[in-house]
Amino acid sequence: MKDNLPGIKLFDLSGKKAIVTGGSKGLGLAMAAGLASAGADLLIVNRKEKDGQVSAEAIKEAFGVEALSFAADITDQEQTAAMADFAMKAFGQIDILINSAGINIRGSIAELSLEDFNQVMAVNVTGTWLCIKSVAPRMKTAGSGKIINLASTLGLVGLADRTPYTSSKGAVVQMTRALGIELAPFNINVNGICPGPFLTEMNIPVADDPATKKFIIGATAFGRWGKLKEIQGAAIFLASEAASYMTGSMLTVDGGWTAK
Repeated sequence: MKDNLPGIKLFDLSGKKAIVTGGSKGLGLAMAAGLASAGADLLIVNRKEKDGQVSAEAIKEAFGVEALSFAADITDQEQTAAMADFAMKAFGQIDILINSAGINIRGSIAELSLEDFNQVMAVNVTGTWLCIKSVAPRMKTAGSGKIINLASTLGLVGLADRTPYTSSKGAVVQMTRALGIELAPFNINVNGICPGPFLTEMNIPVADDPATKKFIIGATAFGRWGKLKEIQGAAIFLASEAASYMTGSMLTVDGGWTAK
């Protein structure tokens, strides 16, 4: 019975090798730490080399896994290819890819520039696509892989003054669904996490705004911001064999936002 119903053992990531983009802070760091706690070795990828090194060292010390850093601009195809090459040389395999790197530029369509819109799309959409394009061939060769895209509740519902961000996250949702179908024949699972309002560095600038506070209380069932640790379970689940029959799915971690 234990062999047929392995239970908690399905969540064990020992021996797995993971890339986490945007992994030096916020939700990316929380998810990276979650994977490390389950036994995965990590490559933390972000634009600032020092930040990545600091986070990698902290993870290594806390969990006793191998944790490396790599500086890359994910909107550059040569740099995402170099990222995948580095991971293969360091680890010999890539089992998990978490696309967490992202930006948000707020404002009405009247206030925002085309450059603002294009910048958000470049990081959130093109960057995610390029990282998958660089890593997927390695996973195909191995005959397995877990890809997790950080979408958003704002890829599922609308919000005023967020057209670049909502457009980009809606695209990530559809990219995840399309690639879930495309890569399934290679035993590669592609799923998305849709976080609600987490108090990350991205949201701190608006956290104390009275209108924002009122919105968070009204929009979520719990009436509060999400805590970083509350994203970890979803990441561990989707990165593990516990999610082997899921692909093209969106896992909402939003305090009940989309349920209301």
